[in-house]
Amino acid sequence: MNGLTIPAIVSLALIDAINPCAIAVLGLLIIAYMTHNPKEKKKALFAGFFFIAAVYILYLVYGVLIVHVLGFGMNIFEGSELIIYGLFSLLAIALGVFNIKDFFWYQPGGLLREMPMKWRPHVQKILAGIETPKGGFFLGIFVTLFLLPCTIGPLLMAATMLAKYGVVAAVPWLLLYNAIFVLPMVAIVIGIYAGLTMVENVTEWKDRNIKWLHLIAGAIMAAIGLYLAWEAENAFHFALGPLDINFFTIGIVEIPLLLAIILLRHKKK
Repeated sequence: MNGLTIPAIVSLALIDAINPCAIAVLGLLIIAYMTHNPKEKKKALFAGFFFIAAVYILYLVYGVLIVHVLGFGMNIFEGSELIIYGLFSLLAIALGVFNIKDFFWYQPGGLLREMPMKWRPHVQKILAGIETPKGGFFLGIFVTLFLLPCTIGPLLMAATMLAKYGVVAAVPWLLLYNAIFVLPMVAIVIGIYAGLTMVENVTEWKDRNIKWLHLIAGAIMAAIGLYLAWEAENAFHFALGPLDINFFTIGIVEIPLLLAIILLRHKKK
């Protein structure tokens, strides 16, 4: 199965890069820091970079762990690779559809798509206590540990594609993935420090375009899910013979079915 391709990994990383979660928290961090230390612009720069470093490192750890666990399962249960690909392809399609839904009927704090609303006051309290650049690092750890539900989807898909190659072979891909993932955050921090933009401008841009970000992410995620389903289906025909699980067909049916369920729920509201 040729599931591992540069376009697929890069596309998933780009989806993660435009995820509102980490960008929103980074913006709040810099706002909070500049509010308490208005003349210490350089320290705000370091706080942002410490935050990004923590996110990068922990995301790499998560990626390695997921690759290891999935690879371990594939080795123990021979032939399970195809089933894992198929099941995760359906999950990717579902995540894509729910992101597309947010373009038409946006609700802040959607599970696996944004920071849950009930967590936001707690995050703001923590932000208010950040007084040193090193505090940005610990905030990055907090964000990556506790806000993982809103960022894990694309990384999970990438790790699924990498699992059969083993951890050692997966690490360079994960390094590339994470570099793309944090690139917008690096650009934001440098842009604010250089005076090219203000935190408020970044936040306002995110709020104005949040629906489009969900639409783009959803379309790419659904497309990658269909691609993985097609790969799994072809492999099933070859590997399992009479046991034919048509993941691609299931994936095609899944899209209108989920959209119909979403539409019915929306009408009831």
